[in-house]
This record gives sequence, C-alpha cells and structure tokens, in this order.
Amino acid sequence: MIEVVGLKKRFGDVAAVDGVSFTANDGVVTGLLGPNGAGKTTTLRILCTLMRPDEGRATIDGHDVQAASMAARAALGVLPDAHGLYPRLTTREHVRYAGALHGLSGKELERRVERVLGDLDIGDLADRRTEGFSHGETMKVALARALVHDPKNVILDEPTRGLDVMSTRGLRAVVRRLRDEGRCVVFSSHVMQEVAALCDRVVVVARGRVVADGTPAEMCEKTGKSSLEDAFVDLIGSDAGLMA
Repeated sequence: MIEVVGLKKRFGDVAAVDGVSFTANDGVVTGLLGPNGAGKTTTLRILCTLMRPDEGRATIDGHDVQAASMAARAALGVLPDAHGLYPRLTTREHVRYAGALHGLSGKELERRVERVLGDLDIGDLADRRTEGFSHGETMKVALARALVHDPKNVILDEPTRGLDVMSTRGLRAVVRRLRDEGRCVVFSSHVMQEVAALCDRVVVVARGRVVADGTPAEMCEKTGKSSLEDAFVDLIGSDAGLMA
C-alpha cells in the first residue's frame, strides 16, 4: 500500500505539489491522471525517494520515504519515464545488476532473473545488448529491471508513451497480472484511454492539487458525463483556482 498525506513541494515561486493526498491499495491499479505540469512527476519522485517534500509525508507499506528510505525502496519497483539503459549491457546484465542492487545474489538472483525474463516473454532478448532496441523492447527491459526483486508496490510513469499497439496490449496484460497478484500498482499517465482501460481508481491532479479521487464510473456519475475524458475536462475546469 502507498499512502500520501499532504505533500507539498515548491520550486521558487511555483507550487509543483500543493497538498496532494491519496491512498493506493493492494490489488488495485490506481491511476494518477493529469495534464502535463500537473505535479504527477514531482509526486512520484518524492515517492521514489529521489526528492524530499517541503511538507507532508508518504509511506510505502508503512515505511516513510524519508525516515526509512532504504526500506521504502526495497518494497518498491519503479518504471521511470526515462528508461536509462546502458547500451553495451545485455538485457540479462541489466536485470541481474538491478537485482544485485536490491541485495539479491547467487542462485536466488539467477532464479529471479530467469523468472522475470520468462514472465515478460523476453527470453529472446536476454543475451542481446540493448543498443538499437525498439522503444517497446527498451520498455520491457526497464520493466524487468523494476520487477526482478518481486516488489509488492509498482510505480509506472507514462509506461505506454511511444509504444505501438501490440506493445501497449502486452503492457496492459502485465499490469493486470500485477494487480491480480495483489500488488499495489500506481499508473501515471495523461492518456485517457489507457487510464480508462486499466485503472480501478483514478486520482485526478491539476496544478499540484487533487481535484477528484474515485472510480472512473464515479467520476462520470459525479460530472454527468458519459466518458472519462469529458469527466476529466469538467473536473479540472470546475476548480476555479486552477484556472487562474
């Protein structure tokens, strides 16, 4: 479970995150939905222990991301927007290195590597250097790296950006499997179709604030709209402070 309470973060005069609070439960795909510049990425960086908030707190399975950052990281798998692969390393070397950073070694490390390569169906890429990989192949390697230590909480930041239809379908299947295994999945995106297709609950963020939190159906019912896209536009436009 991921809990966020009253997070605030300013950069000079800009309030990037302005009191964000939400809970992402186990066995649920929670969508973090908002336009570019809404504060999603800053919130995720705080959750990933890459940035300290000015106020508020966040926990991963009860571990405070500031006071117990190592424990929080151990309970978290992250697929960042920038995948950051080393072109001269093979897929297997990337995944093995990530596992070692999480404290895995020996036979257990090799078992986890083989398992995640199989789960993501990338055995054919295992011993190829990642230089020249397609965007979809790069995403799969980065996802394997995020999952090798079997985290109970997974953050996916804009995971479908730039993917073709088949790669997107494959990623959707992986996300649903993670949810069905009882993991907590936070899925950040501004692509309405992906959020509607994958997310059980949606947290709508605009100008650093949460303006709505609920299921897609609840948001449509609240706004009287028939689609999540129309509901989203209504929700972010209904906050007068956001339009200043």
